[in-house]
Amino acid sequence: MNIANCITGEVWFVTDTVVDWVDIFTRPRYKHIIMDSLRYCQAEKGLIIYAWVLMSNHLHMIVGSEGDDKVSDIMRDFKKFTSKEILRTLQTDPQESRREWMLNRFEYAGRNDKKIKNYRFWQEGNDHQEIFLVDYFDQKLNYIHNNPVTAELVNRPEDYRYSSAIDYAGSSGLLKVMVV
Repeated sequence: MNIANCITGEVWFVTDTVVDWVDIFTRPRYKHIIMDSLRYCQAEKGLIIYAWVLMSNHLHMIVGSEGDDKVSDIMRDFKKFTSKEILRTLQTDPQESRREWMLNRFEYAGRNDKKIKNYRFWQEGNDHQEIFLVDYFDQKLNYIHNNPVTAELVNRPEDYRYSSAIDYAGSSGLLKVMVV
């Protein structure tokens, strides 16, 4: 399949990282907040996901958008919602053994930022790189799918549950993905 025929509009390689690289996405409840929010952004905001992987402390995606919302606006809203929801869950979960430590890290990260009320969950800013070339798309696609292999979590990219690698291997994953 020709990638140029599958993609319309702007396409971005996006990375969002938790402050201090805190490994919060080792717990399913926090992963599910990310998944649910991405599904919402797809259904309600026109987010198109070409590839993704959620690691223990960061999220990589290749995304675009259809409709009126730009990727930057969708990602801004995504980060705002998920940070509030994850922090609310973290604050109210008595079974989270690392709760105080994580809240302390997030409070410290937000302490000197006038835009932050109490806590900063995501690192400041966005690492968004526009994709113009097919080779660059392929490079980022391989990088995303091999992230869990490089981290020695799985032997094969398609065996990692929180990734689109399974979609590219011919099955269906957790999110709707535009396979190219």
